[in-house]
Amino acid sequence: MSLALTLCLAATAAIAWGLWRAVEWLWILPRRLERALRSLGLQGNHYRFPYGDIKDDARLSLEARKKPIPLSHRITARVVPNLHRAFDINGSNKLAFSWFGPYPRLIIMDPEMVKEILNTKSGNIQKSRINPFAKFLASGVATYEGEKWANHRRIINPAFHVEKLKCMMPAFTICCDELITRWENQTSVTGSCELDVWPEFVTFTGDVISRAAFGSSYKQGQRIFELQFEQGELLMQTIRSLYFPGFRFLPTKKNRRRNEIHREVIALIKGMIKQKEEAIRKGEARTDDLLGLLLEYSQRHSNEDVDHSKNVGLTTEDVIEECKLFYFAGQETTSILLTWTMVVLSMHPDWQERARDEIFEVFGQNKPDFDGLSRLKVVTMILYEVLRLYPPGPFITRQIYQESKLGDFILPAGVQLLIPIILIHHSKELWGEDAEEFNPERFAAGLAKATKNQLVFLPFGWGPRICLGQSFSLVEAKMGLARILQRFKFELSPSYAHAPSMVLTLRPQFGAQIILHRL
Repeated sequence: MSLALTLCLAATAAIAWGLWRAVEWLWILPRRLERALRSLGLQGNHYRFPYGDIKDDARLSLEARKKPIPLSHRITARVVPNLHRAFDINGSNKLAFSWFGPYPRLIIMDPEMVKEILNTKSGNIQKSRINPFAKFLASGVATYEGEKWANHRRIINPAFHVEKLKCMMPAFTICCDELITRWENQTSVTGSCELDVWPEFVTFTGDVISRAAFGSSYKQGQRIFELQFEQGELLMQTIRSLYFPGFRFLPTKKNRRRNEIHREVIALIKGMIKQKEEAIRKGEARTDDLLGLLLEYSQRHSNEDVDHSKNVGLTTEDVIEECKLFYFAGQETTSILLTWTMVVLSMHPDWQERARDEIFEVFGQNKPDFDGLSRLKVVTMILYEVLRLYPPGPFITRQIYQESKLGDFILPAGVQLLIPIILIHHSKELWGEDAEEFNPERFAAGLAKATKNQLVFLPFGWGPRICLGQSFSLVEAKMGLARILQRFKFELSPSYAHAPSMVLTLRPQFGAQIILHRL
């Protein structure tokens, strides 16, 4: 057999194999999974080759984003119109399924099933690995599984213990001082001003995470934040479409930009790490912040006496990925929480006054301290209620990699699981008839009483993978809000348009224009 014929046959076989895999992925497997789900009595849309519900979901999202909504907390139809519609059409027994391309996505609102999913330690149900572009934004402890996840979690967890949070208070205070001074300068002439608080809080929380976790300033990390924000926008575009295997290797304009951002972020973080290491050697930097802990374990990994097979340390690449994750997540969650809190307290001035009265009762005109923040009951109730109505991450996804029992169902491999946090938080069945109203009193007796011990409050997730930085975020939010309420009253500007929108997280599409009045 000639070489040319051999190569031709090999190429033909490769093409045939590729076509068969494509047919199996886009036609045979979806049909088999749909039959399996319907045989269990589950309801959902029929699979449509090859995009499933992606195009309809994109159309619904585009329509929802065209205009703002009336000023209220009934936001689910705008934020997640596809999930809202899925339950309107197919929802039964708190379950329905839709299609993310060829993958059936089971949408679950049953608290017991949610608890089972988030509490599982089985390797059968894991984070989805379908979209490789997500790694360009961040991976780290939030995306790892198994022993690697457990190891990273164990290493990072001490950075967010109560005693470490107390040590971070000076950094919080400095950042708050800069925010308040900036706002006071803008109100110095007339005693009031209008500003968009969303970018203000992006700067504030970026400064906090930089100083408290990495020992640097916002100015030093500003370029990283800008690049991560752009990377997030690019990732959202891929999430709204079907990813075909190998697409990330094509030299498209967006793919080139993703790689450029990734390389620049890596270079910036490497520079920050080098600077931190040098400062530690000179005794000029803390070693008990997040970056200090990561570097300590990285050095252990490079020690010749370490048994690398036990995975007890961190590589330099591991440190970089954890930094990317916390630069993004550490800023995003709290900036969104503070933004929606300002909007909501502008809508409900009576609660704004109640929070201010409590803050003056606890601190007077003094700057807040850690112990005092823990006594702010009304402020805590308000923050919980804002997190309920405007959760930073509107849903959580998982994927079944091996046949698994969930509740009363045996689900096949290939099924995605989606926990619609925002629908659960707004459910009248789970929270009562006032579920879409702002009522912080529901948390007056604590979380357990508010939720009747059901797993229906999920702003930071739950179970073994609950957000490591939740205490950090809440302390930061309390500190920032307390300082603002000590110095200002605020109301919505006439130019504000109520438009909560899903872009990786729940953001104000047209900004959050607030009028500040100096006290």
